[in-house]
Amino acid sequence: MIRLPSYHLAFFALATLLAAPAFAHQTVKALDDEFFKREEYFQPMAGVAAPKFSLSDADGKVVMLDEFKGKIVVLFFVYASCTDVCPLHAEKIAEVQTKINASPMKDMVQFVSVTTDPVKDDNKVMRSYDEWHGLDASNWTFLTRNPGAAEASTRDLAKKFGLRFTPSEDGEVQTHAAVTYIVDREGMLAAKFHGLEFETNNAVLYINGLLNVGPHVPGDDGWWARVKATFD
Repeated sequence: MIRLPSYHLAFFALATLLAAPAFAHQTVKALDDEFFKREEYFQPMAGVAAPKFSLSDADGKVVMLDEFKGKIVVLFFVYASCTDVCPLHAEKIAEVQTKINASPMKDMVQFVSVTTDPVKDDNKVMRSYDEWHGLDASNWTFLTRNPGAAEASTRDLAKKFGLRFTPSEDGEVQTHAAVTYIVDREGMLAAKFHGLEFETNNAVLYINGLLNVGPHVPGDDGWWARVKATFD
């Protein structure tokens, strides 16, 4: 389980509180432009509707993307039997979540994992995934196909998000890239963070920016300098 030093969490929570007002007059385009320059693995997707889904959680409850309107959704695709990229990806997201949950943003951000191997990832496996990888179930959920849905239905959803699958050597599981999707409060796909090398602070600050985005005030372009100074 990922644990950050208590002083790190306290500092980050304070920095978030200080940073939030600085984003208040920022536009989405300006926000994307700044993070495109700052984060090598960031891809803005403003204006693209996130693919809708209706899936089931570990208890069989149906969960739809629309339920999270008003919140930022951090979504990624994994399968529990994966022994290389998937666990590292989950732990990377857990690090982002730890920082989010140490700030006032906790109740405004929902983390979602979707399995691409719904046959092997049964309810028992799904219920234990958070403990294995340090995810906090208070604002994270693990989703699978609905009862009776085709085995490939969650992979079909992943393809709608832009993932491409390659059959593994044993032919049973199809591997895919690690991509973290950020869906805004209106259900639009705001951005992607590719791979595992992106800076978690940048992901958290981007989410903070989306939560505080507003009409741009001409002449007020010093917000990024104020936020960056907090972390430099």
